[in-house]
Amino acid sequence: MELSFGVPLIGYLLGSIPSAVIVARRVAGVDIRTLGDGNAGARNVSRTLGWKPALVVGLVDFFKGFVPVMLAKALNLDLGWQIATGFCALLGHDFPVFARLQGGQGLATLGGILLAVAPSQTLCGLAVYGVLYLITRNSDLGASVGVGLTVLLMVLAGKPAALIISCLVMILSIPAKQALDRPRRMHASS
Repeated sequence: MELSFGVPLIGYLLGSIPSAVIVARRVAGVDIRTLGDGNAGARNVSRTLGWKPALVVGLVDFFKGFVPVMLAKALNLDLGWQIATGFCALLGHDFPVFARLQGGQGLATLGGILLAVAPSQTLCGLAVYGVLYLITRNSDLGASVGVGLTVLLMVLAGKPAALIISCLVMILSIPAKQALDRPRRMHASS
């Protein structure tokens, strides 16, 4: 049981690694939270520093969600602990202890969590995201449709209701985090 409590903590600490802040400092010597929309995430890195550093940030953020949940699975922790670990990884990304609680919005981290708990459904969602992004160059549209499709496929596959509801809550945390960040982003862009 003691091990069970440690895995979500590991998830939070891994989620707290501020990849956008680290990459922006290494690439350009800047704090990404002072550029663009002020968000510490891959999209802001892409808009302000280019796609190559953004790709690094996106991949690191993705694995910040994937690795802790896979650790929980590898330790044979039940679905509840896997979900708790995913929540904690997302919480760490959104409110990182290593970056004054100023993190990103969590889309890439959520993608990693979803891949760990529903691999085939998430791969379909990621494929749709990729195609829509290539066609429209609109990440929000691609992400919305891709994540929505992932959840729909989870329902159709008969995934447990607790998992589906938890994933929906994590998905809804993204616009909630956007709303929380709005005053800081407005200040950063002025």
